[in-house]
Amino acid sequence: MDTERDHYQILTIGWEDGKRVYYPIFHLDIRNDKIWVQEDATDYDLVGELERHGIAKSDIVLAFHAPYKRPYTGYAVA
Repeated sequence: MDTERDHYQILTIGWEDGKRVYYPIFHLDIRNDKIWVQEDATDYDLVGELERHGIAKSDIVLAFHAPYKRPYTGYAVA
């Protein structure tokens, strides 16, 4: 967690079947007063939880979608 730059992530790091494993489970950034969800590979409804805590859809960017798809998500585009 990098609270100075508003960058937060949880990674899986280690070894599996003799191969190196390194990938994000959860990654979000706060940029220009919006929450950018870069990755959410959890079973938990992170975006729904943000909304339940009063964060508007217009303040959440689903950054794992390509920019041309974001207008169709119902969330912020950037």
